[in-house]
Amino acid sequence: PVNVTTGLKGVVANGGTAEGRAVVVPMMDDHAKIAEIDARMQKGDVLVAESTSPDIMMLCKKAVAIVADQGGMLSHAAVVSRELGIPCIVRTERATQIIKDGDLIEVDADKGVVRILERNHE
Repeated sequence: PVNVTTGLKGVVANGGTAEGRAVVVPMMDDHAKIAEIDARMQKGDVLVAESTSPDIMMLCKKAVAIVADQGGMLSHAAVVSRELGIPCIVRTERATQIIKDGDLIEVDADKGVVRILERNHE
């Protein structure tokens, strides 16, 4: 289980803090599924992905922050977050397994910590 006080730790790729509903995106290259996620994602949601790629750039642009299981300072998520000026934490290793779609999360990319503030109970 996630320790709510310490949260999930990762590597800061771009600093800042943000809060929003999580949109969890597994690794995929299925354009129909990506379009489906794009249709339900709102501007201001937090993108939680295994990693990002040019295929999901439209999701990155809607995101208020990016959290990725993989990646480093030169990964797609890191570079894109700096271009977009949004907080980003990479290398969390298991954010996509712990965070559920619709959870309200806080991304503290100054400290490299992601916290679940409220679980989505759908």
